[in-house]
Amino acid sequence: MRVLAIDASLRSSGVAIVESDRGRHRALYFGTVQNKNSLAPSACLVAIHERLSDLIREHEPDCCALEAVIYVQSHKTAILLGAARGAAILAAAERGLPIFEYAPTRIKQATVGRGGADKSQVALMMRALLGLTTTPQSDEADALAIALTHVHAAEAAQLGVPAGVRI
Repeated sequence: MRVLAIDASLRSSGVAIVESDRGRHRALYFGTVQNKNSLAPSACLVAIHERLSDLIREHEPDCCALEAVIYVQSHKTAILLGAARGAAILAAAERGLPIFEYAPTRIKQATVGRGGADKSQVALMMRALLGLTTTPQSDEADALAIALTHVHAAEAAQLGVPAGVRI
């Protein structure tokens, strides 16, 4: 199974492609779609969509996994986060990928063992679990954790345990 995982954000979306085969997981790609503050929000959405579309063509994932919408206090932040998620979901949906989402606490629980883990713990755990030579940046680590959460959920689904929420 090959998973495209996205931690969507307008300015710095974490992206990962993780391949899993018989319990062995490896990161084929991880990085960020970095958009400068000077770039208009609409241009950021185009950049997110285009980069994800390129990665989908290049790596041919089987599915897409995202972090579920989180509670934010600012309406403006919520709208921009929703727009970034929309650009990401559109890129995956255009290619016919099944799309799943996972709550942030479930991602941390599945990958670190504690739903309240901080970003540095997630990054260090991703380095250890995937045998990376460097510690990924926080957005990249979050995307890698989303991918591993989906892989574990899909493996459990084969045993009859439900996977993430399909959107």
